[in-house]
Amino acid sequence: MKLNKAFFRFYEELNDFLPTAKKKSFFLYSFNGNPSVKDAIEAIGVPHTEVDLILVNSKSVRFSYQLKDGDILSVYPVFETMDISNVTHLRKRPLREPKYILDVHLGKLAKLLRMLGFNALYKNNYSDIEIVRTSNAEKRIILTRDLGILKIKDVARGYWIRSQSPKKQLTEMINHFDLYSSIKPFHRCMACNGIIKKIKKESISDNLQHKTKKYYNEFYQCVSCKNIYWKGSHYYKMKSFIKGIT
Repeated sequence: MKLNKAFFRFYEELNDFLPTAKKKSFFLYSFNGNPSVKDAIEAIGVPHTEVDLILVNSKSVRFSYQLKDGDILSVYPVFETMDISNVTHLRKRPLREPKYILDVHLGKLAKLLRMLGFNALYKNNYSDIEIVRTSNAEKRIILTRDLGILKIKDVARGYWIRSQSPKKQLTEMINHFDLYSSIKPFHRCMACNGIIKKIKKESISDNLQHKTKKYYNEFYQCVSCKNIYWKGSHYYKMKSFIKGIT
């Protein structure tokens, strides 16, 4: 049986998923029958959650489009800051107050995101199924170092973290999702993701160590896990870290 042929080109960070020979240039893709463009893209190695615009012969199409012999395809990543509303968006508009759920490999990143005030769910025993279900139920963006999760059919929105260093991962996240204007430091509990609110010293006095009670008067508490926070040396270290990020 004669194989059908199409030509693909992937743009910007989608090239991270491709071998060197296929990066930033058109390459031949051979196929039988008429597979959906979504299946073809994932067979090439790019998770569908990373894609937001597909042009076939210069016309935008949906994931369900069935490939035809001779098609020429241009595939673009999720646009967080560019307006492409006049073409076929493959997902809802970018979330302006995004929520995240992180896989088991990203515990340190979860804490850093919370430190900056972002809603970031994390457990060190989440299964892939739990992550996908929670993502869909709560409309959370999946953050992962595992490409397999993003290739699960039911995943609607996700992002593959390229960096391995937690600090670089945080910078990557802020840049990719254009989060600079959304940073609210010390708004969330780094331990549980709950909201932190100011609390009167006398109401928690019995829970404070002697020196803390003596030298500090301004306190904050997580409404969920009841962790207590104050502006000690740890606060100024984190503040300096945040200044280096932003």
